[in-house]
Amino acid sequence: MSETTEIAVIGAGVIGLAIAHRLALAGREVLLIDPNDPGSGASHGNAGTIADYAVQPVGTPEVLRNLPSLLFDRSSPLAIRRAALPTLAPWLLRFARQSLPNAARRNAMVLADLLADATPRWHALAAQIGGTDLLQDCGCLYWYQTDAAYRAAKADISFRQSVGVSVELIGAAALQSLEPALPVTGGGAAFFPNARFMTDPGQMVTRLARATEAAGASFRRARVASLIIQGTSMRLQGDRLDLLARHVILAAGAHSRALAVQAGDRVPLDTERGYHLEWDMATPRLTRPTCPTARGFYLCPMQGRLRVAGTVELGGLTAPPSPHRLARLEEGARAIFPDLPEPSRSWMGLRPSIPDSLPVVGPGRLGNRMIHAYGHGHIGLTLAPITAELVARCLIANAGDPRLSSLSPARF
Repeated sequence: MSETTEIAVIGAGVIGLAIAHRLALAGREVLLIDPNDPGSGASHGNAGTIADYAVQPVGTPEVLRNLPSLLFDRSSPLAIRRAALPTLAPWLLRFARQSLPNAARRNAMVLADLLADATPRWHALAAQIGGTDLLQDCGCLYWYQTDAAYRAAKADISFRQSVGVSVELIGAAALQSLEPALPVTGGGAAFFPNARFMTDPGQMVTRLARATEAAGASFRRARVASLIIQGTSMRLQGDRLDLLARHVILAAGAHSRALAVQAGDRVPLDTERGYHLEWDMATPRLTRPTCPTARGFYLCPMQGRLRVAGTVELGGLTAPPSPHRLARLEEGARAIFPDLPEPSRSWMGLRPSIPDSLPVVGPGRLGNRMIHAYGHGHIGLTLAPITAELVARCLIANAGDPRLSSLSPARF
Protein backbone atom coordinates (compact mmCIF):
# COMPACT_ATOMS: atom_id res chain seq x y z
CA MET A 1 0.00 0.00 0.00
CA SER A 2 1.08 3.57 -0.63
CA GLU A 3 2.48 5.66 2.17
CA THR A 4 0.46 8.81 2.91
CA THR A 5 1.24 12.35 4.02
CA GLU A 6 -0.61 15.63 4.09
CA ILE A 7 2.06 17.69 2.32
CA ALA A 8 4.96 16.44 0.19
CA VAL A 9 7.69 18.97 -0.57
CA ILE A 10 9.75 17.88 -3.57
CA GLY A 11 13.20 19.41 -3.20
CA ALA A 12 15.25 20.05 -0.06
CA GLY A 13 17.18 23.11 -1.13
CA VAL A 14 16.80 26.37 0.75
CA ILE A 15 13.38 27.04 -0.86
CA GLY A 16 11.94 23.63 -0.02
CA LEU A 17 13.42 23.70 3.48
CA ALA A 18 12.07 27.19 4.25
CA ILE A 19 8.61 26.09 3.09
CA ALA A 20 8.70 22.83 5.05
CA HIS A 21 9.93 24.65 8.16
CA ARG A 22 7.10 27.16 8.03
CA LEU A 23 4.43 24.53 7.39
CA ALA A 24 5.76 22.22 10.11
CA LEU A 25 5.74 25.06 12.64
CA ALA A 26 2.09 25.58 11.73
CA GLY A 27 1.38 21.98 12.75
CA ARG A 28 1.07 20.47 9.28
CA GLU A 29 2.32 17.00 8.39
CA VAL A 30 5.25 17.51 6.00
CA LEU A 31 7.52 15.07 4.16
CA LEU A 32 10.55 16.47 2.29
CA ILE A 33 11.78 14.39 -0.65
CA ASP A 34 15.17 14.80 -2.33
CA PRO A 35 17.70 12.36 -3.80
CA ASN A 36 20.55 14.29 -2.16
CA ASP A 37 21.34 15.68 1.27
CA PRO A 38 19.30 18.77 2.24
CA GLY A 39 20.85 21.98 0.95
CA SER A 40 23.61 20.22 -0.98
CA GLY A 41 23.19 22.00 -4.34
CA ALA A 42 23.09 25.67 -5.27
CA SER A 43 21.78 26.45 -1.78
CA HIS A 44 25.30 26.09 -0.37
CA GLY A 45 27.43 27.04 -3.38
CA ASN A 46 26.17 30.60 -3.86
CA ALA A 47 27.62 34.01 -2.99
CA GLY A 48 25.84 34.09 0.36
CA THR A 49 24.24 37.49 -0.13
CA ILE A 50 20.77 38.50 1.06
CA ALA A 51 20.46 40.72 -1.99
CA ASP A 52 17.63 43.15 -1.27
CA TYR A 53 19.15 45.31 -4.03
CA ALA A 54 18.82 42.68 -6.83
CA VAL A 55 15.83 44.37 -8.46
CA GLN A 56 17.18 44.31 -12.01
CA PRO A 57 16.18 41.22 -14.02
CA VAL A 58 18.88 39.42 -15.97
CA GLY A 59 17.17 40.50 -19.18
CA THR A 60 17.39 44.26 -19.80
CA PRO A 61 17.56 46.42 -22.94
CA GLU A 62 21.33 46.72 -22.49
CA VAL A 63 21.72 42.95 -22.29
CA LEU A 64 19.47 42.56 -25.34
CA ARG A 65 21.65 44.93 -27.37
CA ASN A 66 24.73 42.92 -26.50
CA LEU A 67 23.13 39.47 -26.47
CA PRO A 68 24.92 37.94 -29.50
CA SER A 69 28.38 38.92 -28.27
CA LEU A 70 27.57 37.99 -24.68
CA LEU A 71 26.25 34.54 -25.51
CA PHE A 72 28.99 33.46 -27.86
CA ASP A 73 32.00 34.98 -26.12
CA ARG A 74 33.32 32.15 -23.96
CA SER A 75 34.77 34.71 -21.53
CA SER A 76 31.68 36.90 -21.08
CA PRO A 77 29.79 36.98 -17.75
CA LEU A 78 26.73 35.59 -19.60
CA ALA A 79 27.52 32.75 -21.98
CA ILE A 80 25.97 29.68 -23.59
CA ARG A 81 27.21 26.19 -24.32
CA ARG A 82 26.82 26.05 -28.09
CA ALA A 83 25.78 22.42 -28.02
CA ALA A 84 22.75 23.48 -25.96
CA LEU A 85 21.59 26.18 -28.40
CA PRO A 86 18.95 24.11 -30.28
CA THR A 87 17.11 23.18 -27.07
CA LEU A 88 17.59 26.65 -25.58
CA ALA A 89 16.26 28.56 -28.60
CA PRO A 90 12.62 28.84 -27.37
CA TRP A 91 13.84 30.01 -23.96
CA LEU A 92 16.15 32.59 -25.57
CA LEU A 93 13.31 33.99 -27.66
CA ARG A 94 11.23 34.49 -24.53
CA PHE A 95 14.24 36.00 -22.78
CA ALA A 96 14.72 38.48 -25.63
CA ARG A 97 11.08 39.59 -25.39
CA GLN A 98 11.37 40.00 -21.64
CA SER A 99 14.46 42.16 -22.17
CA LEU A 100 12.50 44.84 -24.05
CA PRO A 101 12.12 48.11 -22.10
CA ASN A 102 8.52 47.79 -20.92
CA ALA A 103 8.82 44.14 -19.95
CA ALA A 104 12.15 44.63 -18.19
CA ARG A 105 10.78 47.53 -16.15
CA ARG A 106 7.66 45.57 -15.21
CA ASN A 107 9.79 42.62 -14.08
CA ALA A 108 12.03 44.94 -12.08
CA MET A 109 9.04 46.40 -10.26
CA VAL A 110 7.80 42.92 -9.32
CA LEU A 111 11.26 42.01 -8.03
CA ALA A 112 11.48 45.25 -6.04
CA ASP A 113 8.19 44.44 -4.32
CA LEU A 114 9.30 40.89 -3.47
CA LEU A 115 12.68 42.01 -2.15
CA ALA A 116 11.52 45.00 -0.11
CA ASP A 117 11.64 43.19 3.24
CA ALA A 118 14.07 40.37 2.42
CA THR A 119 16.57 41.44 5.09
CA PRO A 120 14.21 41.54 8.10
CA ARG A 121 12.63 38.25 7.03
CA TRP A 122 16.02 36.55 6.99
CA HIS A 123 16.86 38.05 10.38
CA ALA A 124 13.64 36.53 11.75
CA LEU A 125 14.29 33.12 10.17
CA ALA A 126 17.94 33.08 11.31
CA ALA A 127 16.80 33.79 14.88
CA GLN A 128 14.34 30.87 14.71
CA ILE A 129 16.94 28.37 13.51
CA GLY A 130 19.93 29.54 15.55
CA GLY A 131 21.73 31.14 12.62
CA THR A 132 22.07 34.76 13.70
CA ASP A 133 25.83 34.38 14.20
CA LEU A 134 26.19 33.56 10.49
CA LEU A 135 24.65 36.86 9.30
CA GLN A 136 27.05 39.74 8.72
CA ASP A 137 25.71 43.30 8.50
CA CYS A 138 28.53 45.13 6.71
CA GLY A 139 26.56 45.57 3.47
CA CYS A 140 27.68 44.75 -0.04
CA LEU A 141 29.61 46.50 -2.83
CA TYR A 142 29.37 46.81 -6.60
CA TRP A 143 32.87 47.85 -7.65
CA TYR A 144 33.30 49.98 -10.80
CA GLN A 145 36.99 49.87 -11.68
CA THR A 146 37.06 52.78 -14.14
CA ASP A 147 35.71 56.31 -14.12
CA ALA A 148 33.62 55.51 -17.21
CA ALA A 149 31.98 52.51 -15.54
CA TYR A 150 31.31 54.58 -12.42
CA ARG A 151 29.61 57.30 -14.42
CA ALA A 152 27.61 54.79 -16.44
CA ALA A 153 26.29 53.19 -13.24
CA LYS A 154 24.51 56.34 -12.06
CA ALA A 155 21.32 55.67 -14.04
CA ASP A 156 21.06 52.12 -12.69
CA ILE A 157 21.66 53.29 -9.12
CA SER A 158 19.07 56.06 -9.50
CA PHE A 159 16.52 53.48 -10.61
CA ARG A 160 17.26 51.24 -7.66
CA GLN A 161 16.86 54.18 -5.31
CA SER A 162 13.53 55.05 -6.96
CA VAL A 163 12.11 51.61 -6.05
CA GLY A 164 13.24 51.80 -2.44
CA VAL A 165 16.70 50.21 -2.48
CA SER A 166 19.08 51.76 0.03
CA VAL A 167 22.28 52.47 -1.93
CA GLU A 168 24.84 55.21 -2.26
CA LEU A 169 27.62 55.82 -4.77
CA ILE A 170 31.03 56.26 -3.16
CA GLY A 171 34.27 57.39 -4.75
CA ALA A 172 37.57 55.56 -4.99
CA ALA A 173 38.90 57.04 -1.73
CA ALA A 174 35.83 55.95 0.26
CA LEU A 175 36.05 52.49 -1.31
CA GLN A 176 39.69 52.20 -0.20
CA SER A 177 38.64 53.13 3.29
CA LEU A 178 36.05 50.32 3.34
CA GLU A 179 38.21 47.69 1.62
CA PRO A 180 41.90 48.62 1.80
CA ALA A 181 43.02 45.25 0.37
CA LEU A 182 41.50 46.06 -3.04
CA PRO A 183 43.92 47.43 -5.62
CA VAL A 184 43.78 51.18 -6.16
CA THR A 185 41.85 52.07 -9.32
CA GLY A 186 39.71 54.87 -10.63
CA GLY A 187 35.96 54.68 -10.49
CA GLY A 188 34.30 53.85 -7.19
CA ALA A 189 31.49 51.67 -5.92
CA ALA A 190 27.83 51.33 -5.08
CA PHE A 191 27.42 50.54 -1.38
CA PHE A 192 24.28 48.66 -0.31
CA PRO A 193 24.19 49.10 3.48
CA ASN A 194 21.07 47.01 4.14
CA ALA A 195 22.31 43.89 2.34
CA ARG A 196 23.30 41.01 4.57
CA PHE A 197 25.86 38.27 4.03
CA MET A 198 26.02 34.67 5.20
CA THR A 199 29.57 33.84 6.16
CA ASP A 200 28.71 30.18 5.54
CA PRO A 201 25.51 29.57 3.54
CA GLY A 202 26.03 25.82 3.68
CA GLN A 203 26.03 25.91 7.48
CA MET A 204 22.95 28.16 7.51
CA VAL A 205 21.04 25.70 5.34
CA THR A 206 22.20 22.83 7.56
CA ARG A 207 20.77 24.63 10.58
CA LEU A 208 17.54 25.25 8.69
CA ALA A 209 17.32 21.53 7.89
CA ARG A 210 17.83 20.61 11.55
CA ALA A 211 15.22 23.14 12.68
CA THR A 212 12.79 21.80 10.08
CA GLU A 213 13.19 18.26 11.40
CA ALA A 214 12.87 19.50 14.99
CA ALA A 215 9.59 21.21 14.01
CA GLY A 216 8.20 17.82 12.99
CA ALA A 217 8.94 17.47 9.27
CA SER A 218 10.36 14.20 7.92
CA PHE A 219 12.94 13.67 5.17
CA ARG A 220 13.06 10.93 2.54
CA ARG A 221 16.04 10.38 0.26
CA ALA A 222 14.37 9.57 -3.05
CA ARG A 223 13.86 10.93 -6.55
CA VAL A 224 10.29 11.58 -7.66
CA ALA A 225 9.88 10.23 -11.19
CA SER A 226 6.14 10.62 -11.70
CA LEU A 227 3.14 12.53 -10.42
CA ILE A 228 -0.30 10.98 -10.90
CA ILE A 229 -3.66 12.54 -10.04
CA GLN A 230 -5.51 10.10 -7.81
CA GLY A 231 -8.87 11.40 -6.63
CA THR A 232 -8.30 14.45 -4.46
CA SER A 233 -4.67 13.49 -3.85
CA MET A 234 -1.43 13.21 -5.79
CA ARG A 235 0.52 9.97 -6.11
CA LEU A 236 4.30 10.36 -6.15
CA GLN A 237 6.32 7.45 -7.45
CA GLY A 238 9.99 6.75 -7.92
CA ASP A 239 12.70 4.33 -6.92
CA ARG A 240 11.67 3.02 -3.47
CA LEU A 241 8.91 5.66 -3.36
CA ASP A 242 5.13 5.25 -3.55
CA LEU A 243 3.38 8.08 -1.74
CA LEU A 244 -0.08 9.66 -1.63
CA ALA A 245 -0.14 13.35 -0.66
CA ARG A 246 -3.06 15.73 -0.30
CA HIS A 247 -0.81 18.60 -1.38
CA VAL A 248 2.47 18.69 -3.32
CA ILE A 249 4.93 21.58 -3.21
CA LEU A 250 7.23 21.44 -6.23
CA ALA A 251 10.50 23.06 -5.13
CA ALA A 252 13.02 21.00 -7.08
CA GLY A 253 14.86 24.00 -8.51
CA ALA A 254 16.39 23.39 -11.92
CA HIS A 255 14.88 19.86 -11.94
CA SER A 256 11.26 21.06 -11.67
CA ARG A 257 10.20 21.33 -15.31
CA ALA A 258 9.45 17.67 -16.08
CA LEU A 259 7.30 17.26 -12.96
CA ALA A 260 5.46 20.51 -13.69
CA VAL A 261 4.57 19.16 -17.14
CA GLN A 262 3.15 16.01 -15.56
CA ALA A 263 0.87 18.26 -13.50
CA GLY A 264 -0.29 20.03 -16.66
CA ASP A 265 1.81 23.19 -16.33
CA ARG A 266 4.28 24.00 -19.10
CA VAL A 267 6.80 26.42 -17.65
CA PRO A 268 9.79 27.81 -19.62
CA LEU A 269 12.33 26.73 -17.04
CA ASP A 270 15.94 26.21 -18.01
CA THR A 271 19.27 25.95 -16.28
CA GLU A 272 21.99 28.42 -15.41
CA ARG A 273 25.21 26.73 -14.42
CA GLY A 274 26.93 28.67 -11.64
CA TYR A 275 30.54 28.21 -10.55
CA HIS A 276 32.77 29.03 -7.63
CA LEU A 277 36.38 28.68 -6.57
CA GLU A 278 37.62 28.83 -2.99
CA TRP A 279 40.95 29.66 -1.40
CA ASP A 280 41.40 28.57 2.20
CA MET A 281 42.81 31.35 4.38
CA ALA A 282 42.59 32.18 8.06
CA THR A 283 41.51 35.76 7.39
CA PRO A 284 39.81 36.55 4.06
CA ARG A 285 41.06 39.75 2.46
CA LEU A 286 37.74 41.57 2.39
CA THR A 287 35.12 42.41 5.01
CA ARG A 288 32.02 42.27 2.78
CA PRO A 289 30.93 40.73 -0.56
CA THR A 290 32.34 42.76 -3.44
CA CYS A 291 31.30 42.39 -7.07
CA PRO A 292 33.76 43.67 -9.72
CA THR A 293 30.91 44.47 -12.11
CA ALA A 294 32.94 44.15 -15.30
CA ARG A 295 33.77 40.54 -14.43
CA GLY A 296 30.34 39.39 -13.20
CA PHE A 297 31.41 37.54 -10.06
CA TYR A 298 31.49 38.14 -6.31
CA LEU A 299 34.47 38.07 -3.99
CA CYS A 300 33.00 36.57 -0.81
CA PRO A 301 34.90 36.55 2.53
CA MET A 302 33.48 33.36 4.04
CA GLN A 303 34.52 31.58 7.20
CA GLY A 304 38.09 30.40 6.71
CA ARG A 305 38.13 30.99 2.99
CA LEU A 306 37.69 33.41 0.12
CA ARG A 307 34.99 32.30 -2.32
CA VAL A 308 34.85 33.69 -5.86
CA ALA A 309 31.36 32.93 -7.15
CA GLY A 310 29.36 33.86 -10.18
CA THR A 311 29.03 34.15 -13.96
CA VAL A 312 26.09 32.72 -15.91
CA GLU A 313 26.36 29.81 -18.31
CA LEU A 314 23.25 28.48 -20.03
CA GLY A 315 23.90 24.83 -20.67
CA GLY A 316 21.31 22.35 -19.41
CA LEU A 317 21.29 19.80 -16.63
CA THR A 318 23.71 17.10 -17.72
CA ALA A 319 26.86 18.62 -19.27
CA PRO A 320 30.05 18.46 -17.19
CA PRO A 321 31.61 21.64 -15.74
CA SER A 322 33.30 23.92 -18.26
CA PRO A 323 37.01 24.22 -17.41
CA HIS A 324 37.25 27.60 -19.13
CA ARG A 325 34.56 29.07 -16.84
CA LEU A 326 36.57 28.04 -13.79
CA ALA A 327 39.71 29.36 -15.46
CA ARG A 328 38.00 32.69 -16.03
CA LEU A 329 37.09 32.94 -12.35
CA GLU A 330 40.68 32.17 -11.36
CA GLU A 331 42.04 34.69 -13.86
CA GLY A 332 39.68 37.38 -12.55
CA ALA A 333 40.55 36.66 -8.92
CA ARG A 334 44.28 36.87 -9.66
CA ALA A 335 43.79 40.17 -11.48
CA ILE A 336 42.66 41.55 -8.11
CA PHE A 337 44.85 39.49 -5.77
CA PRO A 338 47.90 38.41 -7.85
CA ASP A 339 49.51 36.43 -5.03
CA LEU A 340 46.71 33.91 -4.63
CA PRO A 341 47.95 30.29 -4.61
CA GLU A 342 46.25 27.44 -6.43
CA PRO A 343 42.53 27.25 -5.54
CA SER A 344 41.64 24.92 -2.69
CA ARG A 345 38.49 23.63 -4.41
CA SER A 346 36.01 24.26 -7.22
CA TRP A 347 32.27 23.76 -7.60
CA MET A 348 29.49 23.91 -10.18
CA GLY A 349 25.78 24.03 -9.40
CA LEU A 350 22.50 24.43 -11.25
CA ARG A 351 20.23 27.46 -10.91
CA PRO A 352 16.61 27.36 -12.13
CA SER A 353 16.18 30.18 -14.64
CA ILE A 354 12.99 31.75 -16.03
CA PRO A 355 13.11 34.19 -19.01
CA ASP A 356 11.53 37.05 -17.03
CA SER A 357 13.80 36.50 -13.96
CA LEU A 358 10.71 36.06 -11.77
CA PRO A 359 10.18 32.89 -9.73
CA VAL A 360 7.24 30.60 -10.31
CA VAL A 361 5.18 30.51 -7.11
CA GLY A 362 1.57 29.49 -6.59
CA PRO A 363 -1.02 26.94 -7.68
CA GLY A 364 -1.18 25.68 -11.25
CA ARG A 365 -3.86 23.77 -13.15
CA LEU A 366 -4.46 21.41 -10.24
CA GLY A 367 -5.15 24.19 -7.76
CA ASN A 368 -3.87 23.70 -4.24
CA ARG A 369 -3.11 20.05 -4.84
CA MET A 370 0.10 21.27 -6.52
CA ILE A 371 1.90 24.47 -5.53
CA HIS A 372 4.89 25.62 -7.59
CA ALA A 373 7.93 27.16 -5.85
CA TYR A 374 11.02 27.32 -8.08
CA GLY A 375 12.73 29.43 -10.75
CA HIS A 376 14.39 31.94 -8.40
CA GLY A 377 17.57 32.23 -10.47
CA HIS A 378 20.28 34.13 -8.59
CA ILE A 379 18.10 35.10 -5.63
CA GLY A 380 16.75 31.85 -4.26
CA LEU A 381 18.65 32.26 -1.00
CA THR A 382 17.34 35.82 -0.66
CA LEU A 383 13.71 34.95 -1.41
CA ALA A 384 13.41 31.71 0.57
CA PRO A 385 11.51 33.16 3.58
CA ILE A 386 9.22 35.22 1.33
CA THR A 387 8.45 32.21 -0.87
CA ALA A 388 7.65 30.19 2.25
CA GLU A 389 5.18 32.87 3.32
CA LEU A 390 3.47 32.91 -0.08
CA VAL A 391 3.12 29.13 -0.14
CA ALA A 392 1.81 29.13 3.42
CA ARG A 393 -0.83 31.68 2.46
CA CYS A 394 -2.02 29.32 -0.25
CA LEU A 395 -2.18 26.25 2.01
CA ILE A 396 -2.72 27.47 5.58
CA ALA A 397 -4.72 30.64 5.21
CA ASN A 398 -6.28 29.48 1.94
CA ALA A 399 -5.88 33.09 0.89
CA GLY A 400 -4.48 34.80 -2.13
CA ASP A 401 -1.76 37.40 -2.27
CA PRO A 402 -1.54 40.16 -4.88
CA ARG A 403 2.06 39.18 -5.60
CA LEU A 404 1.04 35.71 -6.76
CA SER A 405 -0.56 36.94 -9.99
CA SER A 406 2.85 38.03 -11.28
CA LEU A 407 4.48 34.76 -10.23
CA SER A 408 1.80 32.27 -11.28
CA PRO A 409 2.67 29.41 -13.65
CA ALA A 410 -0.42 30.50 -15.60
CA ARG A 411 1.42 33.64 -16.77
CA PHE A 412 3.07 31.60 -19.51
